[in-house]
Amino acid sequence: MTDTAHHIGWFRHTGPYIKAHRGRTFVLYLGNGALESAGHATLIHDLALLHSLGIKLVLVHATREAIDAALPSDRPAPFHDGIRITDDLTLSVAIETAARQRVQLEQQLSMGLPNTPLTGARLRILGGNVVTAKPIGIHDGVDYLHSGTVRRVDAEGVRGILDQDAIALLSPLGYSPAGEIFSVSASEVAEKVAVAIGADKLIFLDRQPGLHTADGELIRQCTIDYAWALDLVDAEQQRLRDSACRSCISGVARSHLLSYERGGALLEELFTHDGSGTLIAQNPYEQARSADINDIASIVELIKPLEDSGALVKRSRERLEEEVGYFSILERDSRVLACAALYPYEAESIGEVACVATHPDYRGAGRARQLLDELLAEAKALSLTHVFVLTTQSTHWFLEQGFETASLDDLPVEKQRLYNWQRNAAVLRRAV
Repeated sequence: MTDTAHHIGWFRHTGPYIKAHRGRTFVLYLGNGALESAGHATLIHDLALLHSLGIKLVLVHATREAIDAALPSDRPAPFHDGIRITDDLTLSVAIETAARQRVQLEQQLSMGLPNTPLTGARLRILGGNVVTAKPIGIHDGVDYLHSGTVRRVDAEGVRGILDQDAIALLSPLGYSPAGEIFSVSASEVAEKVAVAIGADKLIFLDRQPGLHTADGELIRQCTIDYAWALDLVDAEQQRLRDSACRSCISGVARSHLLSYERGGALLEELFTHDGSGTLIAQNPYEQARSADINDIASIVELIKPLEDSGALVKRSRERLEEEVGYFSILERDSRVLACAALYPYEAESIGEVACVATHPDYRGAGRARQLLDELLAEAKALSLTHVFVLTTQSTHWFLEQGFETASLDDLPVEKQRLYNWQRNAAVLRRAV
């Protein structure tokens, strides 16, 4: 019964994400080794599930390591600046490898065995010559021969595939108007396709679980500038990080880096609040904004436990609706994680900070401080000189934020008259 309750609870929490993702377009890069990994079958099932939920999928499969393995041991293809020099033999191996992987993916996505997520799925897999490429040419005196770079993406062609309720499957090969074939980086194909079709997400599934700090801590979310400033040792991770950042700069809302080796990582990344890998976005992942009437229910959910404990004064829903314009919230994926309010007494150049609350799952990470900074900036814009707070259980936290012990005489006259002696809240004050 406990497991059932847990699963039902988890499913309920995925509701907002299912709704938000429906009809969206995701480009997924299947990294080197993904098709040979132990969890590949599960990943295929997860892709089928995403398609069944109304998500439009473009798959791009990487072939670099498979090509290296298929080349004769006495004829390895040389690299220069991390790019393979593709001679005639290597090009033929690249074409064979791409074709083999494509057939493998089509085969696995066509399965409909009973008691699997693919039962009755009947997925349609389509592709084609949607990537026009040009030769890299000669750099530093090195001729890259049949190695190419993306020149143009037939965005209308890709959208046409998706509009047929099909999954677009693209290989890292490009074609020139002269009929030539070029071996192209799969990460570049994924990046350029995502930008060309205006994808909502670009997701890189690779061996690494995401980006890490210098101390080895997984970075859950970050801005483009932060990601680009990271000193990464692994060349492949650098390449994927750079593609993720460039795609966001060019209009893709969010890029993700996660591991195909972790079972369920893709679903965890898309349908849970914290995800499983690293999310890179143009803007901060969590954003503060002014609250409106549509946020009332979320604010009530945040402050009710604190009201019940006596930490906050009880407010009726009607009062909240009247005062919602004083509130600021911090949200992630349309979920309110924290709230706080600033009530200005402009005649006396002072404001009251109130209703500072953070969701229990997200406390201790500086979110309340972030909202307080927003309120202090707002107070300054209103030409207030000080703010005050009345608190019964958070005195030490406010003292740590620069507040000082004050008296009733420091409050606005109106607030002095309304002071609840039974509650006996401490009065704290700080300059703006």
